Amino acid sequence: MTWKYRRTRPMEPQSSLPDNELLVMDTSIIINLNATGCVKRILEALPHRVAVLDVVVGELEYGRSKGRNDATMLADLAKAGLVTIASLDDAALLQFESLVVGASGDTLDDGEAATIAYAVSTNSCALIDERKAKRICATRFPQMHLGCTLDIMSHQAVQLALGQPGLADALHSALVSARMRVPPHYMDWLVNLIGYERAAACSCLPETVRQAARSA
Repeated sequence: MTWKYRRTRPMEPQSSLPDNELLVMDTSIIINLNATGCVKRILEALPHRVAVLDVVVGELEYGRSKGRNDATMLADLAKAGLVTIASLDDAALLQFESLVVGASGDTLDDGEAATIAYAVSTNSCALIDERKAKRICATRFPQMHLGCTLDIMSHQAVQLALGQPGLADALHSALVSARMRVPPHYMDWLVNLIGYERAAACSCLPETVRQAARSA
């Protein structure tokens, strides 16, 4: 299907994050939020508790060798009390093992698996951007709440905290620096918010979107 640019209200909140529920963030979510340049303000605005698994911390630590500062940023957030570093208990470990052992088409990397296993065991909301992980969750855990980076960024509290220009800049930075994934149902909202000139230049967006933005 060809994507067509539609002008919508850029400040209209579209987040589907459940109220009063723990948010468990995967590695890609942390990287995206760090790339916004205002992760502390974002987490301070969110009316949710946030947890990150120690397995995810290990993945971010590995990024130090590639010059990434995500592990340092996360450590600062934990020190400030904005993020809790969690570990899997015995029951969650069984779920974790079931998600990492098997055929490659039905298994996940350690960070995704740990995030999902912890969210299942604590009845929390798992925040994951990867399509494969979402597909597996929908099949195996249909009752579990799932979210993504854009659910955080479009939350009304975050929009109010950053303001429209600040939110647009933060989203653009995440697209450019972290190649943030944009689900189709957020595409119109994002393009209208960051502006079609910037959208047209974002190489991580689908070419059909970039072409439509150029002609808008």
